[in-house]
Amino acid sequence: MSDDAQPQPVLQPVLRQSRASALWAVGTTRFPGVVVAVTVAIAAMFLSEHYGAPVMLFALLLGLALNFLSEPTAKTAAGIQYSSKTLLRLAVGLLGAQITLTQIMQLGLAPVILVIAAVLLTIGFGVVAARLFGLSREFGLLTAGAVAICGASAAMAIATVLPRGPEHDRDTVFTVVAVTTLSTVAMIVYPIIIAVFHLDHTAVGIFLGGTIHDVAQVVGAGFSVSEETGNVATFTKLLRVAMLLPVVFGLSFLFRGKAGPGSTKGTFPSFLILFAALVLLNSLGVIPAPIIEFIKTASRWLLVIAIAALGVRTSIKQMLSVGGRAIGLMVAETLFLAGLVLGAVLLGV
Repeated sequence: MSDDAQPQPVLQPVLRQSRASALWAVGTTRFPGVVVAVTVAIAAMFLSEHYGAPVMLFALLLGLALNFLSEPTAKTAAGIQYSSKTLLRLAVGLLGAQITLTQIMQLGLAPVILVIAAVLLTIGFGVVAARLFGLSREFGLLTAGAVAICGASAAMAIATVLPRGPEHDRDTVFTVVAVTTLSTVAMIVYPIIIAVFHLDHTAVGIFLGGTIHDVAQVVGAGFSVSEETGNVATFTKLLRVAMLLPVVFGLSFLFRGKAGPGSTKGTFPSFLILFAALVLLNSLGVIPAPIIEFIKTASRWLLVIAIAALGVRTSIKQMLSVGGRAIGLMVAETLFLAGLVLGAVLLGV
């Protein structure tokens, strides 16, 4: 054995101890901020259950009120940043447990084609419309992706792979607030509008599931019509959720090398690997039902915690600076998607 190799057994415990100390230091630095985000999430869940408003909206509003805790000098800053980024990616990855390939194909080929076309066309419309509204391409991708796929969850996932400009957090929070509000309005208005056309339960379910932004609002609108409509709407919505994987992967490839500090780098973010793996395992039926339910619950909580942290990181002054053009863009994207799906349903697609 050479002289260089002899000290290694002595150094290994020292190295392990230094790594453990470093991990402990990082953990204690992040802990206060994570506690803040978790506390806000618990409060948002409580308010949502008692007053019926979307939990994501409560989490953002409560977070905005605590913006001073994200100041660089605050002890909670590191943990809040960790919650809004790392925990967010984990939450998005766990969303894969909500989908199986059987559910995706259950309605047949036509709804699958409709959903894919609607998502891609809405995103394309958002990019073009953003330019017409004098807004950036990235903002158009963020808002249109949220509208086209699954609301707040999609906004948060897409935000992780877009370049981090100076208004990145502000735009993400605005998108989450706007898409949640529009989704709540759609949950109330769309069942009334679609009733005018006297369509069958399946067609109504495809329309509601293909147009309303958030999963919870799709379920609420669908089952307010009938159980059959609710089931079809839920399955159709899951088809849109499944589009999260290829869209986010495509955007991460498009913006590879352009992401700023803290953004997901490379061509295949790790949370998408987790998402795809859970879809596959769930489709094969190898994950026990109690574990699936646990993963779903964990994903929901992590999303609320991440959005609460994002709210803390955003000031109300920044939110007010977004302007009416951004609101007009999201309304236009919502109307485009609704008109597109309604037209397809009326044509019997």
